[in-house]
Amino acid sequence: MTLPARLYVDPVLQRFVEDEVLPGTGLSVNGFWRSLEVIIDRFAPKNAQLLKKRDHLQALIDSRHIARRGLAYDVADETRFLEEIGYLVPEPEAFEITTAKVDPEIARKAGPQLVVPLSNPRYALNAANARWGSLYDALYGTDAIDPPLAPGPYDAARGDKVIAYAKAFLDESAPLKTGGHSEAVSYRIEGGKLVIGLGDGATTGLADPAQLAGWRGDAASPTAVLLRRHGLHVEIVLNPDHPIGKTDPAKVADVVVEAALTAIQDCEDSVAAVDAEEKVAVYRTWLGLMRGDLAARFEKAGRTQVRRLEPDRPYFGPAGDFVLPGRSLLLVRTVGHHMMTDVVTLE
Repeated sequence: MTLPARLYVDPVLQRFVEDEVLPGTGLSVNGFWRSLEVIIDRFAPKNAQLLKKRDHLQALIDSRHIARRGLAYDVADETRFLEEIGYLVPEPEAFEITTAKVDPEIARKAGPQLVVPLSNPRYALNAANARWGSLYDALYGTDAIDPPLAPGPYDAARGDKVIAYAKAFLDESAPLKTGGHSEAVSYRIEGGKLVIGLGDGATTGLADPAQLAGWRGDAASPTAVLLRRHGLHVEIVLNPDHPIGKTDPAKVADVVVEAALTAIQDCEDSVAAVDAEEKVAVYRTWLGLMRGDLAARFEKAGRTQVRRLEPDRPYFGPAGDFVLPGRSLLLVRTVGHHMMTDVVTLE
């Protein structure tokens, strides 16, 4: 492939784009590079003007602070100065904006967000898969309930505290009409509602039946019960064959919470992607995330493990079957527009 006459692209990046990125997209190699040339030709001069203006404003501010070194800081006087040089502009009239075609994780839901270096595929996968996390694991392995876990075999006393904490969390987030989740001996679905068997032989339901979002497995003996609060989900995992589940009266093996709704895959602050090889490395990881085939192999406890993207999560529900995302909504933070590079240039 011959690039447009005015466009230079580092061969490492060129091969990556032509051999790995474009196949299967329906985009032609020639069309891609011509489009890039047009974009750079249009926006590079504007970007240069903005950077020049920024440098000018910074020089004015630096000069003022040097000249006023040791003097008291006057907010009103400083504000007037910043207005005079155009750093501060008049506030606009009141206005309203609305959003359309915006992911609910940004438009309607509030939840944790992770930032990870895109240069590390394993970290990138961890962040993408952090949409759902085991509350049991988080409590047991951190200092949320006790001092950090010491190396050694399973600590049954610590495990009991984990389970008690998790069931108290369920009582707070999805309370029952009577009793608590720690008293449950069974969970089942009847007529689209959650029925909880208690240790005294009685049954109860959710204080707010609408909190039942769905379930997995047979309604009479589900493998998971999905609860909803404030648009987020908690899954009670039921498994009588699990080492934890078989010791629990209700066969609860875990409590899984919807955790990191979004994750920033970072090319800038937590990683330095400067030259062509470094940029292609982060682009290749991002490509794997977008295609869904990214995998990371690593050694743990003397065994090779492979990490991949988690699948989506199907459920039965009172209003019909549905599927929830199995991964965080991924955002990418590219290298800032103020960072110059010779990986791609235009004569």
